[in-house]
Amino acid sequence: MIENILKKAENEKKLTDDEFLTLFSIDEPENLKKLYQTAVNIRNNHSKIIKLTSTVHITNKCQVQPRCKYCGFAVNTSRDGYYNAFYKSDEEIYKAVKSIEEARIPRVSCSGGHGYKGKQAVHAAEIVKGDTELEILVNVGADLTEKSINRLAELNADTVCCNLETTNEEVFNYVKPGETLEDRVNVCEMVSDAGIELSSGLLLGLGESNEDRLEHLRFLNNFKTLGEIPIMGFNPYNDTPMENHPPCPLDDQLKVVSIVRIMYPEIRITVPTPTIGPKNVEYSLNAGASNLATVIADNYPLEVKGVGSPTYGNLSEVVSVIESLGLYPQYL
Repeated sequence: MIENILKKAENEKKLTDDEFLTLFSIDEPENLKKLYQTAVNIRNNHSKIIKLTSTVHITNKCQVQPRCKYCGFAVNTSRDGYYNAFYKSDEEIYKAVKSIEEARIPRVSCSGGHGYKGKQAVHAAEIVKGDTELEILVNVGADLTEKSINRLAELNADTVCCNLETTNEEVFNYVKPGETLEDRVNVCEMVSDAGIELSSGLLLGLGESNEDRLEHLRFLNNFKTLGEIPIMGFNPYNDTPMENHPPCPLDDQLKVVSIVRIMYPEIRITVPTPTIGPKNVEYSLNAGASNLATVIADNYPLEVKGVGSPTYGNLSEVVSVIESLGLYPQYL
């Protein structure tokens, strides 16, 4: 049965929910290998170019209360994360994005905490679009208003990310008690209405079921400018309420990457190097991913801690892995 489903998938025929749930249930190593290869074949049929995305973390001063139970990014949440408060100056942001441009990484993600109505995101976009050739992805979650989104559209911001993380409201409300799923959905709708490419993904391992994951992936199709789906595996941070919650297994993350590739053959599938683990980048590419995020060059001037895990991917090492697989890193 699985081979028939995968053959249908490789021919890019639409699968039923039951067929997708069969793929989600795969746990035998041989069938997982076939699933990954099917996804890779689909991706390579469209493109063998792998996008690289670096990052600038604008601020960890987040006003969400109560705090998200897993967060190690916000001030005073985890000794392994950004524990001390910061808000990057214009000069710091400028030097960081220029170093990314000099390294020929084509894209920068500018992210930050909530409580600014998108003003920090707009300001970062003004710096990036004003004096670099970089693509920008703005990632401040639901901390955006219609006004700030429209300004991002005026600036020709390339992508806005607002991860729903899970569409299971019970799970969402438990792990993110200071936010609502409705607010995040509304931001995704406003981004689409403004004509900006939307990035919205899944945080795996929070307690959601395979049925929840499938429902989430189907739901994302409602957003007409959806162009990117990040797949992130949960990693626990010390000192947080979820420090003892188990991390999402690697095979689970890779399985979802492959299933997303089958469901959305041409979409950009992003795997952040912190959540997959820098040493596991090869596996994500061999499951159908097409964008590696939090890729940091040696000339980067700021301290970096990955979001979801304090580690991150080094540019030269990531490029070496990409090329070893017969794929092509995208440069400026």
